[in-house]
Amino acid sequence: MDLLYILENLRMPWLDSVMSAITNLGGETVFMALAMLVFWCVSKNLGYYMLTVGFSGTLVNQFLKIVCRIPRPWVLDPDFTIVESARAEATGYSFPSGHTQTVLATLGCPAHWSKRAPVRWLCAAGIVLTAFSRMYLGVHTPADVGVSLLIGLVLVFALYPVFMDAEGRPGRMYAVLGVMLALSGAYCAFVSLYVWPADIDGENLASAVKNGWTMLGAVAGMLLAFFLDTRYVRFSTAAPLWGQAVKTVLGLGLAVGIKAALKAPLLALFGGHPAAHAVRYFLLVLFAAVLWPMTFRLFSPRKKR
Repeated sequence: MDLLYILENLRMPWLDSVMSAITNLGGETVFMALAMLVFWCVSKNLGYYMLTVGFSGTLVNQFLKIVCRIPRPWVLDPDFTIVESARAEATGYSFPSGHTQTVLATLGCPAHWSKRAPVRWLCAAGIVLTAFSRMYLGVHTPADVGVSLLIGLVLVFALYPVFMDAEGRPGRMYAVLGVMLALSGAYCAFVSLYVWPADIDGENLASAVKNGWTMLGAVAGMLLAFFLDTRYVRFSTAAPLWGQAVKTVLGLGLAVGIKAALKAPLLALFGGHPAAHAVRYFLLVLFAAVLWPMTFRLFSPRKKR
C-alpha cells in the first residue's frame, strides 16, 4: 500500500483523466474491437492468437480471483481513496488485475507478432502505462499488477507457436481450443457447485460465475467458428482501404448492437441464469468470425477476367 499512497498524493484532475483513458486499453471493449479489426483486416492467425490469449488469460484470472479472494485496496485500507471514475469497472476481487492481463492480449500479441520495432515499442509502452494506471487509479496493488503481467507474458510466448500457421496446422488449434473449452466448463462447475464460505462477497461471486459462463460461450463459439471458416467460409482479409473501413465500422457497430440487444431477452429466457451470457457470447463470436466475414466479398475488388 505504500506505493499506492505515494501515487494518491501525486493525483491531479488532468492526470486522473489521462490515466482513466489509458486504463481502457485493458478493457473488454477495446480488446474485442481491436481483435475483430485484426481478424477482419490484417491476419486471421493473429486474430485467433489475440482471442485465445485473451480468453485463456481471463479464465486463469477469474480462477485466481475467486480462489484467493483478496479485497480491493480501498477495502483493505478504508483510509485509502481511489479515483471515483475507475470504481465502476473495478468489479470482482482485486488479485490479479484483469485489465493488466487483458492488455497483454490487446497489445502484447501484436507486439510479439510484429517484426517492426516501432510497433513493438508502442505496444510495450501501452502495456506499461495500462499497468501503471491501475495502481495510479487506486484499484490494484503492485502484486495484483505484477502477477498479471507475468501470467500474460507466459501466455503470449507459450501460445505463439500454435498461431504462426493456425490454418495450415488446424490440429494444434483444435487441441488448444478443446483444452480451453474443457477448462471453461470445469471452472463453471467449480464456481457454481463449490460450497463457498458464508463470508464470501455475493457480488464478487456473482461476477466470477458470470465471467465463467461468458468464457464458456466465447470459447465454444470460437471453436465452431474456426471449423466453419477453415471448411466453408475461408474469407480473405484483403480489401481496398474503403472496404476495410466499411467492413470494420459497420461490423463493429453490428457486433455492439447484437451484444446489447441479446442481453435482456436471453436473461429473461433463461430465468436470470448466467448461462444466458454463454449463449450471448457464443452468438456474438459466431457473428464476428463467420456470419459477418461471409459478406467480405462485397468489400473486395472483383478480379478481371
